[in-house]
Amino acid sequence: MNIETRSVPNSDLNHQTRGSNQSSMRAYNERLVLSLVRRHGQLAKMKISRMTGLSAQTVSVIMRALEADGLLIKGEPVRGKVGQPSIPLSLNPDGAYFIGLKIGRRSSELVLVDFLGTVRKKIIHTYPFPEPKGIEQFVTQSIIELENSLGPQADKISGLGIAMPFELWNWAEEIDAPKARMDAWKTYDIRAVLSEKYPYPVYLQNDATAACGAELAFGENQNKRDFVYFYIGTFVGGGVVINGSLFSGRTGNAGALGSMLINDGTGNSCQLIDEASIVTFERLLQKENKDPSPLWKSDEGWDQFGENTDLWLKKVSRGLAQAIISSAALIDIEAVIIDGAFPQYIRDKIVKSTHEALDDFDLQGIQKPTVVPGSLGPVARALGGASLPLFDRYLVDQNALLVHQAI
Repeated sequence: MNIETRSVPNSDLNHQTRGSNQSSMRAYNERLVLSLVRRHGQLAKMKISRMTGLSAQTVSVIMRALEADGLLIKGEPVRGKVGQPSIPLSLNPDGAYFIGLKIGRRSSELVLVDFLGTVRKKIIHTYPFPEPKGIEQFVTQSIIELENSLGPQADKISGLGIAMPFELWNWAEEIDAPKARMDAWKTYDIRAVLSEKYPYPVYLQNDATAACGAELAFGENQNKRDFVYFYIGTFVGGGVVINGSLFSGRTGNAGALGSMLINDGTGNSCQLIDEASIVTFERLLQKENKDPSPLWKSDEGWDQFGENTDLWLKKVSRGLAQAIISSAALIDIEAVIIDGAFPQYIRDKIVKSTHEALDDFDLQGIQKPTVVPGSLGPVARALGGASLPLFDRYLVDQNALLVHQAI
């Protein structure tokens, strides 16, 4: 199957909104069919023909090729009132695999994801602060484990996507790390290093932007066209989706929402990152000589922190509300999605309190957007890494896909 492997943003792949019967467009048409089947779960040949404008013969050729390559599988025939029964096809979970690597300030996570976006295996590595050689060793050892778990199907791994904060060396003071050791990231190109080690393409994107991409690819908010996405990890970050497509910007750093200026409630201005980050909660606990380590273990609850949790939640929701208003003033967003590296009930509290906090500010001239929870939680950034090769190699631009859905 002719699949492009260029490491370019998905928004640059193709901006067509209809299929083409020209042979030179076969790769795009294959991506289009896969994207539509992914969105709808399963589709029959005639339905795809109507949705894309492709001839029935062209669709048949494409679907046979995708089935032969193991990317699509046939379902049970569906009999109508007249004519031959239709045979729906769906994605083959084992058609392709992707590896996602999240590099964080406190931990790294490697996930093996199948063609449906299901996490088949996850490996986590924690540390006081990230160091290049330590991350490289973790990835090298863990990928061996991931490949062994697949056995002969390891050759179906289609790419490795890295989701990490840009300019990690600038965060040494904030995470109490030795500056000299964090400066090693200035000259360490992890994408280039890993590209030399593995036969499949390696991709790189800002971690919060990647998490936003994961929500588009695998989450429950795929039908939303214009939204701002906040991801609260060690530091808060985000992403921007316009017309159903992830907008990464000129340098890939669009949606750096943590840098937005807000009022801290005392009349002073600060950045959102100073109020709505988990590291802010960590410092609050450290001042009271409380162990903050459960904050970095997503499977543990935060009930033990009592009123400190409520104090932090109030700071977070007030900060997010201000950032949302600024975003809505610039982009006519329909929704705000909030997710993060914390238990689900904490996420739900943040969503509720942020929605309420919006009413504390002047919204004149701005339509209040809906505030909804993200659907992926702590694994969103690693899944975002895995989504990079998926988008680049197998899917079309989400904006084009939404056009087809309406047909």
